[in-house]
Amino acid sequence: MMSRQHSPMTGDSRALAGRTAKLPVFLTGWMRIGISMSAALFALAVIFLASLSFGSVRIPIADVIAVLTGGEASREVFEKIILGIRLPRAITGVFAGAALSLAGLQMQTIFRNPLADPFVLGVNSGASLGVALVILMIGPGSAALLAGLGGFGNASVVVAASLGAGLVLALIMVLSLRVDLMTLLIMGLMVAYATSAVVSILMFFAMPERLQAFFAWTFGSFGTVTWSQMTVLAPAVVIGTLMSLVATKSLNAFLLGEAYAVSLGVRILLWRTWVLIAASILTGAVTGFCGPIGFIGVAVPHLCRSLLQSSDHRVLFPFVIVMGATIALFADFIAQVPGSNVVLPLNAITALIGAPIVIWLLLRKRNLRQAFGEHAS
Repeated sequence: MMSRQHSPMTGDSRALAGRTAKLPVFLTGWMRIGISMSAALFALAVIFLASLSFGSVRIPIADVIAVLTGGEASREVFEKIILGIRLPRAITGVFAGAALSLAGLQMQTIFRNPLADPFVLGVNSGASLGVALVILMIGPGSAALLAGLGGFGNASVVVAASLGAGLVLALIMVLSLRVDLMTLLIMGLMVAYATSAVVSILMFFAMPERLQAFFAWTFGSFGTVTWSQMTVLAPAVVIGTLMSLVATKSLNAFLLGEAYAVSLGVRILLWRTWVLIAASILTGAVTGFCGPIGFIGVAVPHLCRSLLQSSDHRVLFPFVIVMGATIALFADFIAQVPGSNVVLPLNAITALIGAPIVIWLLLRKRNLRQAFGEHAS
């Protein structure tokens, strides 16, 4: 009898002990998230100021802060360099890195493929085809492109990239109504190969000066966006980001598999289309203004999952945005080669940063399967 009375107490004690044992783990998880986010924000602030300070001309940090707070720099030329050249480039880098990383995160979740990003759908290749048609085939327009920041040349590149990306997106949207995710992924790759083949043919018959202009665009750059163009780039990134945030709950359900997501009441086709549109808006806007920036969309989401040890999109979304902006600005900072007049191709730097992350990812296949096979809160 005494044993029967003591047994429930033992069960309660064990339950309480179990809850107590889980409490430090829960707190540790949120502490890790808080510390990681704080560190990422601090790194973003540091690299942002460094981008404004360092370059072919060294500007003191005190002058940079003075200009940003509405004051005056010690030299008038410093203020012109910061406000006219470096600040729009840094802000563009923030928008581009955040947009590409967020789009990559969504694509990896939707396709449950660790190497997926918006470019595998052919959106990037479609944008490249549009730009190639303008630069390599249109005589007067391509001449304007050689002027760097010339108004007509810049506008024609952005419009061409947007139209090319939009046409590919429309094709992918139609295909998504008829095929499953894996087939859609393969079709996206085939579309990318086909458009790349057309671009190669155009390059073969193009004049040397037009090839030079096209290669300059494919290198990628944050420095070609003006303040007037920022009024288009910024709203596009904000709209794509807000659309992504709306899909947070559904993306968490996608991690459990489509069958389980359906059992939770998730409308698979609706949210798949929604996410594809959001990711394409983010990618199309950045590609049109900055060129095809690679590796950020693939590498940053995996880096964030590893640092936070979580696959919960409610946690990942803000962290991916901050880390994407930080890594994009860091890559641009390296590409500027501070202290010299040399500017390296931005895509080369992002590849040097992103490739080791992807290789490290492939070496951790067990953790990778866990990230895409179960929902970590």
